[in-house]
Amino acid sequence: MIFAEALNKSFPKKGQRKEKILAVENVGFTAKDGQITGLLGANGAGKSTSLRMVVGLLEPDSGQANVDSWDVVKNKLEVRQSIGYLPHNAGVYPRLTARENIAYFAELCGLDKKQITDRVDELIHLLSMESFADRRAEGFSQGQRTKVALARALVHKPKNLVLDEPTNGLDVMATRRLRKILFKLREAGHCILVSSHIMQEISIMCDHVAIIDKGKVIMENSVQGLMEETGQSDFEEAFVAAIGETLEEE
Repeated sequence: MIFAEALNKSFPKKGQRKEKILAVENVGFTAKDGQITGLLGANGAGKSTSLRMVVGLLEPDSGQANVDSWDVVKNKLEVRQSIGYLPHNAGVYPRLTARENIAYFAELCGLDKKQITDRVDELIHLLSMESFADRRAEGFSQGQRTKVALARALVHKPKNLVLDEPTNGLDVMATRRLRKILFKLREAGHCILVSSHIMQEISIMCDHVAIIDKGKVIMENSVQGLMEETGQSDFEEAFVAAIGETLEEE
C-alpha cells in the first residue's frame, strides 16, 4: 500500500534563489493493494512531482509518505526495493540492447545470473518484445523505449508499481497489452499507482482516482463516484467540473 499525507514541495524560481514556486501543496491519497489508483491531472498539475516524492527520489518539504509502512525519507532503500518505478519519458541506455538494459537493472536489484536470464526472457515474452529484444536501443521508437523501461520496473517483481504516464508513445494494441498486464498484477494483489492526463485510460483502468490540479488533490473517489459527486454523466465533464472550469470557457 502507498500512503501520502499533506505533501508539499517547492522549487526555486528560475534565476532567483529566494523566490520559490509551489509545485505540490498538501497532497494526500491512498493507493491500496489489489487496486489500480490513478492520479489524473493536466500537464504541469503536480503529478510527476508527487510520484517522485512517493518513490523517494524527491524529499518533501513537509508531509509524509509511506510504502508498505516504510517511510520514504527514513527508509529509502526499503522503499526502492518494494517499488517498481516507470518515470515519464524514461531513458534507456542507447548502446545496450533491450535485453541488456533489462538485465543490467536486474543485476542492480540483486538477482543472480539464472534469475536474470529467466526473468528477462519472461518479460520479453510478456511485453511482446521479441522482435527488438537483441537490438541496440539507439533508434527505438517511443513505444519500444517505454516497453524496455516498464520491463526494468517489473524485473524484481515489486509489490508496488508506480507508473508515470505509462501509455506515452504506445499504439492501441500495445496500450491494450499493458492494460492486460496491469489487470493481472492487480488480481495478484499488487498496489498500482498510475498518473495520466488521458481520461479514457484512467476511466478504463482505475478502481480509484485522485484528481490533482495546480499542485492540489481536489477530489478523490471511484470513476462512478466522481461523476456522481459532480453531477455529470460523462467522466471528461466530471473532470472539467472538478477543476472548476467549463467546456465553454475553453
